[in-house]
Amino acid sequence: MAQHNFVPVLLGSDVNVYGMARSFHEAYGICSVAIGKGRLGATSNSRIVTVEVVEPRIEEDEVFCKTLIDFSARYPKDVDLLLVPCGDNYIKLLSRNQDALREYYKFTCIDEQLLTQLSMKETFYALCEQHGFAFPKTTTVTVNNYQTVELPFAFPVVIKPSNSVAYWNCHFPHKKKVFVAETREEFDAILSAIYASSYQDHLIIQEYIPGDDSHMRVMNCYCGKDGKVRLIALGQALLEEHSPEGIGSYAAIIPTEDRQLARQMKTFLEDIGYKGFANFDLKLDSRDGQYKLFEMNPRQGRSSFFVTAEGYNLAQYLVDDVLLDKTTECTIATGETLWTIIPKALIFEYVTDPELKAKAKDLIRRGKLCKSLYYKKDRNFKRWLYFQKNQASYFKKYTRYFGNKSLKD
Repeated sequence: MAQHNFVPVLLGSDVNVYGMARSFHEAYGICSVAIGKGRLGATSNSRIVTVEVVEPRIEEDEVFCKTLIDFSARYPKDVDLLLVPCGDNYIKLLSRNQDALREYYKFTCIDEQLLTQLSMKETFYALCEQHGFAFPKTTTVTVNNYQTVELPFAFPVVIKPSNSVAYWNCHFPHKKKVFVAETREEFDAILSAIYASSYQDHLIIQEYIPGDDSHMRVMNCYCGKDGKVRLIALGQALLEEHSPEGIGSYAAIIPTEDRQLARQMKTFLEDIGYKGFANFDLKLDSRDGQYKLFEMNPRQGRSSFFVTAEGYNLAQYLVDDVLLDKTTECTIATGETLWTIIPKALIFEYVTDPELKAKAKDLIRRGKLCKSLYYKKDRNFKRWLYFQKNQASYFKKYTRYFGNKSLKD
């Protein structure tokens, strides 16, 4: 790679972007640039990534294309610009506009039709059924029928948006990324609040799968531009985030394995012709021992740095495929790391399984603890101060919000 001149151009500015920038820096010693709608603390005052362009209207197709094309003019033609979308909105924009950008950037991307099929929960679950994946009992409601709909399963139920991008952009009191309604009264109140906002798309209603955060699994994959799966990494959540905007996002993960699940996922991804990063959320249902597949993100997840941390650098898989045209056999990750974005004290306070606590302690004792935002090669006073404030905020968040998925603070 010393002779290959390239620059990673990351779309976004959040912790996912920082994780990818850190992956590129660890693998190649190079710095990344970022383009996004705004600036966030995770990528501020960094030596390994700089947010070069902030464009509040970047979610408009014409603005998106013009911003990226104009930015590409900063570099000579012999420099490859490797474009890496790090959020749902950027994935959709790139999928719609990929033909206009291929002259200027190197990237891998699925077409808009497949993206829509995978992003909308209703059509995604139809694909899951075809490929033998179990998923929670599910129904949908609309703005027209939510007041009278009869649910085909009992409470409690999970409420989540079908259109995650539209939901991200809406606002209403006590908004949460995901809700759990224990009763019909709670259900009616939550849906009334959502549909009183700008969000008017479908809502997904699911049966609640019992079990605490440690029943959750996250699978990260990379598929080459030839449609063949190159990497599969499975993680077990120790804790999720519990703040309103963070519910369902992973806060601490340890690697785990399930070869049968990996084979099933490999077949699924290759059958649908997938390309690029993919991220899956699953939950192990103690009632029947099956993994219930919740959703797929057509990108690397915000916790995906745990894969790099356990020894499988995500940036390297992307570069080998897109820039170097290398083909390799599928690797099933088997590393050992405790990845976390929260203070380790919170892990031991809120994780209830003694075996998981013991495993976490053992990994820490052996020096296998990784915090995405704490990188020894990217230290300065301002980042140290940001990191300390970020970590302290989690104590307040867990005290205030732990276990709260209702329409209240």
